[in-house]
Amino acid sequence: MSKPQFVYTTLIRTTPEKLWDAITTPEFTRQYWGGLENHSDWKPGSKWEHINPADKADPVWVCGRVIESKRPKRLVISWADPENLTDESQVTFEIEQFEEITQLKVIHGEFKPGSTMAPKIEQGWPTVLSSLKSYLETGKAIDIMRIKSAPQNA
Repeated sequence: MSKPQFVYTTLIRTTPEKLWDAITTPEFTRQYWGGLENHSDWKPGSKWEHINPADKADPVWVCGRVIESKRPKRLVISWADPENLTDESQVTFEIEQFEEITQLKVIHGEFKPGSTMAPKIEQGWPTVLSSLKSYLETGKAIDIMRIKSAPQNA
């Protein structure tokens, strides 16, 4: 059985530099990722964390290491639940400019056999990327936490 790999491509009216900053800067990620923030120095080998600053007891939702970082073109990180670091996967952000449009390709794969992370991210990435696109193009993000709690058959 092959390992799952999820690929999401989004076209955004922005620059590669602004898109990179939106992915890597806590002040930006908080705006479109439901109040959550990405923290790292984004150097290869460095730790990165996806945190909820409002949760003082257990703020880290996802963590990993920076594998590759080539601003503003490519970022590769490992991705794991801090409560199960062995269930690690890999996320690649590829950023490419086409005139006034920037293409973001997010590839999430390299899941371990029996991973519990794959089903968790399958619907998460489309919601986050829609909010990111809306935020960069209009200045207003989508309330993704509200969408996640909405009934699925609504």
